[in-house]
Amino acid sequence: MFTGIIETLATVKKVSHSGTNIDLWIHSAITHELKIDQSVAHNGICLTVVEISGDEYRVTAVEETIKKTNLRQWTEGSVLNIERSLRVGDRLDGHFVQGHVDATATCIDKQVLDGSWLYTFRFPAAFAALVIEKGSICINGVSLTAFNCTADTLTVTIIPYTYSHTSFQSIEAGTVVNMEFDVLGKYLLRQREINQ
Repeated sequence: MFTGIIETLATVKKVSHSGTNIDLWIHSAITHELKIDQSVAHNGICLTVVEISGDEYRVTAVEETIKKTNLRQWTEGSVLNIERSLRVGDRLDGHFVQGHVDATATCIDKQVLDGSWLYTFRFPAAFAALVIEKGSICINGVSLTAFNCTADTLTVTIIPYTYSHTSFQSIEAGTVVNMEFDVLGKYLLRQREINQ
């Protein structure tokens, strides 16, 4: 379980394929604090640390993860948002994030304002019931508030701190991002479907 509050940025150093899996070696300032078997969110994708060497660590993504996320587009040099899992007793500054990406979305507009940035994303309309005005949304692992919601678009505002401390600075129109919808909304929607 995560909160969508990014700890640090990391850089992909090597990408290799093993059958249908993708192995990634990642450099991070917090590598020395990680341990094997630890869950770490990478752009909102929960991946397990399987090997550590110096200031780099390796994670493996399986076919299901590759199909549902933008991970297949990561290359050497890609910058990732990193968050370690929530510890019991920690403050929950964002919202409950599982690290289980539901779909990818595409940035269709970026506006630079005087002191903030507005990003509009198009997502699969099948998820429209999970997007509500002023509701929580997780984009590339970042906990944000959605507004100007339609059947297949939403807008978020990025403050200067978030812009400079996450990979949002590299998102432009056309960029594909990972999106996780609010888990509480998913459970409520599922319950409604069962009761109909």
